[in-house]
Amino acid sequence: MSNQIMVIAPYWHEPAQTWVFDDPRVGLVQEPFVSGVPEMIDWLVGNIPDARKGFRLLFSQGPFPGCQTQMTWVAEEMGGHWYRADATGMQGWLCPALFRYFDEAPRVIYVKAEALPRSDR
Repeated sequence: MSNQIMVIAPYWHEPAQTWVFDDPRVGLVQEPFVSGVPEMIDWLVGNIPDARKGFRLLFSQGPFPGCQTQMTWVAEEMGGHWYRADATGMQGWLCPALFRYFDEAPRVIYVKAEALPRSDR
């Protein structure tokens, strides 16, 4: 049984000029967010000081207290899936790394960004 709420810690990768994350548990290192997702992240972290140094991103197939928005499935393309952030209407493509966390593309993903504790930055 997998966790209900998953957590990653994205950070800004200057050479790539995009948000990336590492998750050794599932074999990902500097996994980039692309195709609209960086802009969605910029919106999510708008109130987090120094977010580019890292923040915590919680996500789940089910709603949880404090989630900022839900992302609704739009379409499949090239092995990944397009989602729309219901709070903003922004759309972004999640690459096949999505399947490191879900067996199939969820119809809805709930998300929340929050600051890392000071000692983790």
